[in-house]
Amino acid sequence: MEKVIIVTDSCAYFDSDEISDLNIHVVPLTIKFGTKKVEDGTEGLIENVFEQQELGVNPPVVEPPTPVAFQRAYTKIYKETDRILSLHVSSKLSKTYQNAHYGAEPLLGRCNIEFMDTTSILLGQGVLVKAAAEAAMEGADIEEIVRIVRGMVPHVYTVMYVDRMDYLERSGLIGQAQYILGSMFGIKPMLFMEDGEIIPMEKVKTEERAIEKLAEFIAEFEDLAQTVIFQQGLELTSSSEKLVYRLGQIFPDEVFPIIQYNPLLASYVGPTALGVGIYEELGRF
Repeated sequence: MEKVIIVTDSCAYFDSDEISDLNIHVVPLTIKFGTKKVEDGTEGLIENVFEQQELGVNPPVVEPPTPVAFQRAYTKIYKETDRILSLHVSSKLSKTYQNAHYGAEPLLGRCNIEFMDTTSILLGQGVLVKAAAEAAMEGADIEEIVRIVRGMVPHVYTVMYVDRMDYLERSGLIGQAQYILGSMFGIKPMLFMEDGEIIPMEKVKTEERAIEKLAEFIAEFEDLAQTVIFQQGLELTSSSEKLVYRLGQIFPDEVFPIIQYNPLLASYVGPTALGVGIYEELGRF
């Protein structure tokens, strides 16, 4: 029996060698700077996105892969197998999942293509896609892979603190009244990803309190299989350094990698987010 091949999009976070080692096919989103379009993952792209956001003039627009892009990907894979599982960033953040369905329509009847909304992004999405690809490499069928991934979904978490509220208001995560009051009183939101949506979790007044809240959130987990800190850049900032120090006090034997968050998340929360992605391993099999 031919093995299942896994497809995802560029919103998932992986280690650099995992995509090729696990035969994961990535269909990139596109970022539009005025009339210029650039594929997500292009070197230097995310820095340009954050720079434009900081300037506040003509912020970049993030577009999902087109149905045609998915059709091309599926058609290419069909030469290797007729079993494809396509797992994507939360459908509440992007039309990527919807376009994947549209892109598969020309292959219906010839190729078994199944879809999953991971209801996640960044590390959460990456962990689920990686697990699917590992199971596929071991010869699991689509139904078994879907069962494994669905069992993991409740154990991936994303929580963040955002210093600026203008992007939250612009993207609709908070209302205008919340934005005005928050700006007046210096209140900053903590955000949590729940059922694929980014929602306000609670409010804090200082960065120190936000960092403590992030640390407290992570401290609730008994088995941290994987955790990353995400921010605008890869170098430690004063904020992320404080968070790493605090986490080191709680988990002296753990390492917390720093990663950049992607253009899609930036389009919702702007360039000033500091957050954590967590996978709590409870045993997949």
